[in-house]
Amino acid sequence: MSRAWVFGDDLDTDQIVPGRYAPFMVGQDKFHLYAFCDARPGFAKEVRAGDILVGGENFGCGSSREYAVAALAKLGVGGIVAKSFARIFFRNCVNLGIPVVESDEASTLVHDADEVALDLVAGVLRSPAGDARLRPVAPFAREILDAGGVVAYLRAHGDFPKLA
Repeated sequence: MSRAWVFGDDLDTDQIVPGRYAPFMVGQDKFHLYAFCDARPGFAKEVRAGDILVGGENFGCGSSREYAVAALAKLGVGGIVAKSFARIFFRNCVNLGIPVVESDEASTLVHDADEVALDLVAGVLRSPAGDARLRPVAPFAREILDAGGVVAYLRAHGDFPKLA
């Protein structure tokens, strides 16, 4: 089981890692310590590997900062479930190997600190209040996630499949 961290609608990348810390992003190994430093002080110290973030609509909106996703990956976030995602944020998560799944129910069923289990095969996020159904992940995105991200996918397969 994993712990849930619940956020609302329109969580932007500046709330995940504020832009004022951008100078620390390149070549640094501690940028993840700034994750949610304003929105959820203490998050970076309290989050455990495998924890699940749950959000409302438009999760990851705002600037297309890959380092916001990289910080979550470095902290070991096990997945993000939200009603909807900003497309660039969604793709950055897939590219870096963080499972991202849409669900209309999760944000109302799950509460902060609930013990949850993300089951991509069954298509549910299990919580004390019940199972939230997940929308299926596109097959190729799922292959990338299963590989651990786009770099791991390319290392394993050597190339992307050719389009017909």
